[in-house]
Amino acid sequence: MADEITVEALPHPITEPEREPEAEPTGPARHPIGSLGVLVGGMLAVLVGRHVLGDWTGPAWLEAWGAVFVAVCVQALPFLLLGVVLSAAIAAFVPARLLERALPRNPLLAVPIAGAAGVVLPGCECASVPVAGRLIARGVAPAAALAFLLSSPAVNPVVLVATAVAFRGQPELVAARFIASLATAVVMGLLWSRFGRPEWLRPKVPSSGPTGWPAFRASLEHDFLHAGGFLVIGGMTAATLNVAVPRGLLKDLAGLPGVSVLVLAALAVLLAVCSEADAFVAAGLTSFSTTAKLAFMVVGPMVDAKLIALQAGTFGRAFAWRFCAATFVVAVTAATLTGRWLL
Repeated sequence: MADEITVEALPHPITEPEREPEAEPTGPARHPIGSLGVLVGGMLAVLVGRHVLGDWTGPAWLEAWGAVFVAVCVQALPFLLLGVVLSAAIAAFVPARLLERALPRNPLLAVPIAGAAGVVLPGCECASVPVAGRLIARGVAPAAALAFLLSSPAVNPVVLVATAVAFRGQPELVAARFIASLATAVVMGLLWSRFGRPEWLRPKVPSSGPTGWPAFRASLEHDFLHAGGFLVIGGMTAATLNVAVPRGLLKDLAGLPGVSVLVLAALAVLLAVCSEADAFVAAGLTSFSTTAKLAFMVVGPMVDAKLIALQAGTFGRAFAWRFCAATFVVAVTAATLTGRWLL
């Protein structure tokens, strides 16, 4: 995960004869700069630069772009960090058998319970996939494990609080996100129990790896780097859409309810923003309707580019394409119906 650049002294071609390679010293001779330090340093540089250049007057479009980008990243960062800390703690200290014992064998009963478990067992999208694979390998009903996979990153308290902060004064949007996301997870679990085929699902049991504090540290670093990078991409995209895309075009898209919902749903798949931060990206897309923003927040934690790859590697490509396509349709439908009802 960390990139290292090592400079070694080469022997002079004339004055130094060839020697046998010596054993590498055991002391701390190298000082690599980890990607975590680069990411944190970059964020600090953005904040300090914004403060120092606060009185600088440049092109209006550049000032607007920078304001949207910094606002999205700065507001989302505390929730992203809190989310990955909780996710790492659960991955390191909460045994998988806890959820196994809590779920009944009957899929019709296990699916709603597994979906509701996402409220009390939060996890990022990347962590939920191997957890679901481990549960299936240990005998948990696949329908229940898949419902937990979808609900855990979508309806946990950190995500809901972040949504409330991003959309101040709109508690109905927080409720709509919770209802649409939980409904999508439960419906997909029930659909799998009815139409899923065992040959589509070939889970690979994750290796045991470290446990305790080493696992916590490794999970925290991995999830923060992964989510932080996508947060920056999401902030840049939101700022670019607000500045570069003509207002008339955005208004035309926003005026077509079905098209605007599909546009932001597809954007959620491509951006792959972490669920703890996607509400701030959605709030920055000011030209789109509230229902379209809801679709962005419901689809993103369940279907995006990185999740498709993770599910293909964990369960097989035959499963990933079918499951992700069906989840996209169900999530867009649930967001649309919930938006018309509550928003």
